[in-house]
Amino acid sequence: MTIKPQIRMRKLAVALALLCGAFAQAPAQAQNGVYLCTNASGGRELTDSYRPGCKTLNLPNSIPAPSRARQSGAPRAPAAPVSTPTDFPKVDNAQQKARDNDRREILNDELRGEEKKLAEARKEFNGGEPERQGNERNFAKYQERVEMMRDSISRTEKNIEALKREIANIK
Repeated sequence: MTIKPQIRMRKLAVALALLCGAFAQAPAQAQNGVYLCTNASGGRELTDSYRPGCKTLNLPNSIPAPSRARQSGAPRAPAAPVSTPTDFPKVDNAQQKARDNDRREILNDELRGEEKKLAEARKEFNGGEPERQGNERNFAKYQERVEMMRDSISRTEKNIEALKREIANIK
């Protein structure tokens, strides 16, 4: 049994109203709260913005919505600058240079491995027409393998690009 969203919303609004007690008329200016409004077609809706004709729901332990000024992108106070603690470990330039060189060498090894993997994959791919294997009597299986090879080649190319960017970013 499915209940239409409008009926479900009405039932929810009625249940909320019964649980919360009597409705109080909202003052002329808007407040933070939850309001029960009736739209032009007669449907009821819950909202957090006051409109004429809406009734305020008194919800115990409710958390008010953030103010409109904060939601509209009002400038925030600048954050205090973060300082490095005095006991924070420091690395001298020679040691940092050695670490950077080690990192560069590791990335270069990975790059060579990915380039080798790409060359092998392209050779096996054979320009989009790899040799059929014995278990690929069904053409759909062959096409699936070709598509997996294409994806693998594309992923390897992206890995190579990322490794080259990382190597270029090392100081």
